[in-house]
Amino acid sequence: MSANPTPDESPLRHRPWLSAYADGVPEEIDPVTETLVDLLDASVQRYSSQVACEFFGAETTYAELGEQVSRAANALRKLGVEAGDRVALVLPNCPQHVVAFYAALRIGAIVVEHNPLYTARELRHQFEVHEAVVAIVWDKVADTVAEFPSDIAPSAIVSVRMTDALPWGKRVALRLPVPAARASRDAMTADPTAKGVLTWSQLIKTRRLSRRHPIPSLDDTALLQLTSGTTGTPKAAILTHRNLRSNAAQGRAWVPGLREGEETFYAVLPMFHAYGLTLCLTFAISIGARIVLFPKFDVDLVVAAAKSSPPTFLPGVPPIYDALARATSRRGVDLTSIRFAISGAMSLPVPTVTRWEEATGGLLVEGYGMTETSPVALGNPIGPTRRPGTVGVPFPSTDIRVVDPEDPSSDRALGEPGELLIRGPQVFGGYWRRPDETAAVLLADGWLRTGDIVTVSADGFVTVVDRVKELIITGGFNVSPSEVEQALLLHPDVAEAAVIGLPRDSGGEDVVAAVVLTDGAVFDAGALRDFCRSHITAYKVPKRIVQLGDLPRSQIGKIQRRLVREQLLAD
Repeated sequence: MSANPTPDESPLRHRPWLSAYADGVPEEIDPVTETLVDLLDASVQRYSSQVACEFFGAETTYAELGEQVSRAANALRKLGVEAGDRVALVLPNCPQHVVAFYAALRIGAIVVEHNPLYTARELRHQFEVHEAVVAIVWDKVADTVAEFPSDIAPSAIVSVRMTDALPWGKRVALRLPVPAARASRDAMTADPTAKGVLTWSQLIKTRRLSRRHPIPSLDDTALLQLTSGTTGTPKAAILTHRNLRSNAAQGRAWVPGLREGEETFYAVLPMFHAYGLTLCLTFAISIGARIVLFPKFDVDLVVAAAKSSPPTFLPGVPPIYDALARATSRRGVDLTSIRFAISGAMSLPVPTVTRWEEATGGLLVEGYGMTETSPVALGNPIGPTRRPGTVGVPFPSTDIRVVDPEDPSSDRALGEPGELLIRGPQVFGGYWRRPDETAAVLLADGWLRTGDIVTVSADGFVTVVDRVKELIITGGFNVSPSEVEQALLLHPDVAEAAVIGLPRDSGGEDVVAAVVLTDGAVFDAGALRDFCRSHITAYKVPKRIVQLGDLPRSQIGKIQRRLVREQLLAD
């Protein structure tokens, strides 16, 4: 191998991971020829009488879903939405969310998903980025969006009351948190329509959209997914119909034994997040699954739903699996119907895998992805070749390289850490109106710089070491925050840990740890540092350890080191 090998000379060019694929998983998927609009139409035709969405017992068949999408699409057209316009969705998981997503796509509009719990300031900044012409929002934040300045306010706002989708006469305690946008306001209007905001029930009273109305093409933008990207700066990733449809097809190919038209997916992940969106809004619908919708993850709600609609497929994150596994032993809950569980977004501890599989008898495997890959790019095989502790191997039609972060043209040898590059049909087309940042992550021939440092075994299994941007440089050495966190978590008094680098006056960074202790433990920074010295080399031992009551997390439960760093800098 040359000193600076070309991609064709990469040690991974022969796809050594193929031998680990489960039986029946292809090396390549067939190139997609249908948009997400076609995907829904096909399922409406094939599974018309079967349940598409279930919400606290209220059921919507695929035929009814198709009807509602057509009416909502026509209503959006009447509101002036044209192909290429942005339609903002600010909604928890609910049936209206599913309808609104596909209605916007049907007329060629671009969906922009938002976290409905964001503050008014956060939402306003996002609307400044995409300039949506219509916003379909949870009624709790309708006033907030209505009061945006005229230069960024959408021309029409549709308020969605989730309880309208509940079974007639049924009262459910949703126990949802108050949106930050609302909590930050001194007063709210009780009735959003007082400010001229349309209601969802008004919106869908129109007639169906004409079948002659043109549909988007494969390479049209379907979604602007807001993300911090690989550089930490908020931006919108451009995902086309081809990207999202390809990832749904890759997911279908990856799971042998799926029963089309018979699976029940539990949508406990927020669909405004790329992970929940792809698994439950595109993949699930592509196979005619029943999607049981939860506005938020709640053990009690999941347990109650499982009695009448046993889940078979559960996408989630480690804290969800831990909580449910404990519920099975503590309450005698039966979750043995779950045959497939796919974990993402954060590292999956091996003890969680063991606990889950003992409780359910089903498989729990870890995958890897990012918004820029629609989002899934790698996964552990669904079968005996899976390897807990790794994020698995590349999906069908997906290639990877491991390169020098300072020189991405230089491939690393097998087993050596380096930055992960990904290429495949699910890789995004760039950041919305950010050509410089797009050029920084999209290289020649379609390779995406992920910003993650990984190692790859001889048979192609990938282990994530850390983020490039989160590596700590101290005394000329690189320190992986994950490695230090793992050392701290070995101590019986430490429940959670986040390790970051803080600048020092002499240059470089100090390794600093924030910990949450187990109940009843007494904080002793010196003892924790001594403990670390027995597990990691001296320069990796935190210079300072602080105790916090809790650690900031993302909506899906991932510890956010960036926010920990900001908090400690402020202190």
